[in-house]
Formats: sequence, C-alpha cells, structure tokens
Amino acid sequence: MKTSPKPAVQILRRATPLRPRLALVLGSGFNAVLDRVEIAACLPYSKLPGFPSTRVTGHDGRAILGKLAGVPVLILSGRAHYYEGHELARVTFPIRVLAEYGIESLLLTNAAGGINRKFHPGDFIRLTDHINFMGANPLRGPIVEGRSHFVDLTQVYDPALATFLQRAAKSAGAKLHAGVYLAVSGPSYETPAEIRAFARLGADAVGMSTVPEAIVARQCGLRVAGLSCITNAAAGQSPHALSHAEVLAMSRASGQRAMQLLENFATLYAKTETD
Repeated sequence: MKTSPKPAVQILRRATPLRPRLALVLGSGFNAVLDRVEIAACLPYSKLPGFPSTRVTGHDGRAILGKLAGVPVLILSGRAHYYEGHELARVTFPIRVLAEYGIESLLLTNAAGGINRKFHPGDFIRLTDHINFMGANPLRGPIVEGRSHFVDLTQVYDPALATFLQRAAKSAGAKLHAGVYLAVSGPSYETPAEIRAFARLGADAVGMSTVPEAIVARQCGLRVAGLSCITNAAAGQSPHALSHAEVLAMSRASGQRAMQLLENFATLYAKTETD
C-alpha cells in the first residue's frame, strides 16, 4: 500500500507554529550542529507515519524543528539506507514529506570516501553532480500523482546554494572542494579495482546515500545542495583496512567545522529570503 506523506506532515505542523523553508538531512559527521539548534519540537521517526527506522550508528532518527543561527529549519537527524534492506521508495519517503510540508530548499549531507587523491580526510566537498551506481532508482514503480517519472537531472545541485556552501566553508575555515559523488548500494566497502574504475568515470568521492534523496527532491521541485565530509581514503589508497569505526572517528573530529559550516550556510540562505 502506498503511504501518503500527509499524516506525517500534519504531525509536524501541529508540533510547532514554525514554518521553515530550509531543511537539512544530517549524515554521519554532521550531528554536532544540533548543539547549536534552538529546538522547538523533536519527533522520533517512529512517531511519523511512513518514516523508515534507522539502525546504523551515527543516525539517530529524529525530525527536529527549530532555529539554527536564528533561521527556521527542519532537520532530519539521520537517514535510513538502501543497504539496511529498505526499498528506495521508503528510504526517500521523508523527502516527499518535506516537499508536502512546504520545504523549498534541501541540504543533503553525508560521510564519503575520497577517490580524488587531492581530497583528504577532514576535507569537505560540495557536490556538483553525481553518478548512481546503486543499481536502482527511487522513481521506479507506480507514478506519484502530480509528479513526472521522467525527471531532468541535468542540474541536480543548485548553483546558488553551492555558492552559499563555498562562502560558508570559507568563513568556517573549512577546506571545501567541488566534486562528483558516486553512490553504491553497500554495505561492503568497494574494492581497489572498483575505485580505480570509478575514478576513470569521473567520481571524486564514494558513499552509500544521498543520490536517491536528491533524485526525489528534484522530482518534487526542491532546490538541492549536497555536502560530503571526507572521512577516509577509498580502498587501495590507504595502507590500512577500511572500517565504520574510522568513518565515525573522523566524523567526530570534523564535527566542529561541520557545525560552523552549516550555521554559516543557514545564515546566508536566510539573507536571500529577506533581500
């Protein structure tokens, strides 16, 4: 049975009179920003009909409404992943709720492995484009009423929002590159041969999320920005084995810079709304 986003939207609207137009999805390494949020309402995903459960360390599964640097925001702290066994329609359902709620712009964040050898752990990347190697598309299946199946992805990531990220990173003293993100299904990490192939395809970083959300966000007419924190060198580029513990450790180490970057981004976004 297809789930409507309306029940979840009604719960979010009843939780607080705040009506943000900017939403953030926090991946691994970005939860530190919650310390700077003036929280008006906090709802676990289990209270929002249709939201998938999150079972991965670093993804706590809460929808938070409040103000970041004085800017109204709706934050999804944590995400479900395809590799957990969820269908992509379920993984991306929260994005449809954001669109129905009235969100206009969306910043998707994640932890990623660095393919481009110029990118180092602790650096950030603003996404300029992506490659979907997950083996599935979130738009597959029944047509969503009022939405086209055939979404133009010529420019997934909004240039104006990308400029805000660039300016926000400079103010935060964070190293920010521009690059292409390649999404795989996971949960295993990639082989060195796969990483070499991805590099030849033009990928700068690799991860297991974000792309399905970006596709659905564009189908819903949202402006999208993407931000990755490089938490490790990709397979074959490091002398030691890859691990989720390494990802979480670098995520924590980068937390303060990530927090300031997101605060600065929210401030710059708000200025465009009032200009």
